[in-house]
Amino acid sequence: MEHIRAFVRREPVLTIAAIAAAVSCFFVPPDGAYLGYIDFRTLALLYALMTVVAGLGKANAFTALAHGLCGRAGSMRAIGLMLVRLCFFSSMLITNDVALLTFVPFAVVVLTMADRRQDLIRVVVLQTVAANLGSMLTPVGNPQNLYLHSYYDMSAADFFGATGPIWAASLVLIGGCCMTLSGDAIRHQLGEGPQVDKRALAVYAALFCLCLTTVLRVLAWPIMLAGVVAAVLLFDRGTLLKADFMLLLTFVAFFIFAGNLARIEAVDRLLKALLTGREYLTGLLTSQVISNVPAALLLSGFTDNARALLLGVNVGGLGTPIASLASLIGLKLYARSEGAHTGKFLLLFTAVNLALLLLLSLMAALIL
Repeated sequence: MEHIRAFVRREPVLTIAAIAAAVSCFFVPPDGAYLGYIDFRTLALLYALMTVVAGLGKANAFTALAHGLCGRAGSMRAIGLMLVRLCFFSSMLITNDVALLTFVPFAVVVLTMADRRQDLIRVVVLQTVAANLGSMLTPVGNPQNLYLHSYYDMSAADFFGATGPIWAASLVLIGGCCMTLSGDAIRHQLGEGPQVDKRALAVYAALFCLCLTTVLRVLAWPIMLAGVVAAVLLFDRGTLLKADFMLLLTFVAFFIFAGNLARIEAVDRLLKALLTGREYLTGLLTSQVISNVPAALLLSGFTDNARALLLGVNVGGLGTPIASLASLIGLKLYARSEGAHTGKFLLLFTAVNLALLLLLSLMAALIL
């Protein structure tokens, strides 16, 4: 029982998804149609991208980049802006959660060395918000984008046309928030930067480009997946196990749950009626309760308004700490740092998130 409780605490979203899927099976008994629920293209892309990004991390690509950029900053405002922008821009390619896992610990080290730990809460809050908002621009920025891009078969023009304006506004707002940091000069020595494995960097950069060909529908996903797995098996087979398999299982569970709901006629009619004309607001509000990835998986089967739902679940990553799983990562990483004040973190986190949520929602209302 202790192992079960530990698993539930560690993977609450997967647990909820699995229970929901199991309950739905009582209303729609398993049959051949279940296989049609699963979006194998999304799962293959998600696994391949997680594997490739893990390989780039092992090659020290991200920490070397952060070290080189932050080593040139001469004031608290400049170094804070650099740390936040690293999360904002990198999340577009390596996902919001990986950006935070990489650059929040780096921020803790840098601000400790600079004797500016009093600024750590503000910087990590802004890094968390930046990762969530920066990731919205691209199909590979976060799991919900990858899924919705595939599910609705969105063209590049449609996808970037929907996310681009809000992303650009987010960049301006995040920059404004960073201006509240102190302009005091700082002196810090980061020491010698980490050594980059250039061979690994070249291999994984090539594999990342291979993944992008499938995102752009140039290459079929089975060929892409076979290429990634074969290359990593030859080069560094241990990296094949670095993907977040619990996230993949969460997707499968929600695919089953959403697929079964769509086959219950009364539920299908009700959800379609609730969503019609309210896709943005429903996606945003649902994200606050179950987070934006499950919200996208659940609601997509009941609306054809891809643009509104896409923006709803992305802006909906702001708000409560559970609105985005990446936010929980930022919170946990800060809480593990020496002298952490979690209560103060949550107060500032909530204030910044709600303010940006309101401003971006007003803009979304103008363009939808």
